[in-house]
Amino acid sequence: MGDHVHMMLSIPPKYSVSGVVGYIKAKNFVGLNFWARGYYVSTVGRDEAQVRNYIREQEKEDRRLDQLKMFE
Repeated sequence: MGDHVHMMLSIPPKYSVSGVVGYIKAKNFVGLNFWARGYYVSTVGRDEAQVRNYIREQEKEDRRLDQLKMFE
């Protein structure tokens, strides 16, 4: 997405979610303010396929909604 990123991660129980997110956010993108301060986390469990599909289709859905707003 142009203004945000969706990621689906599998984190082993021995690692904390905040530790993994902190590690990912610590990556240096020279001269760029790439990461926002916060993040949202949810568990997937049995709905993994549904979440994967949501992430895959999100950009297409956002474009569709933007087109509908043109007619408001």
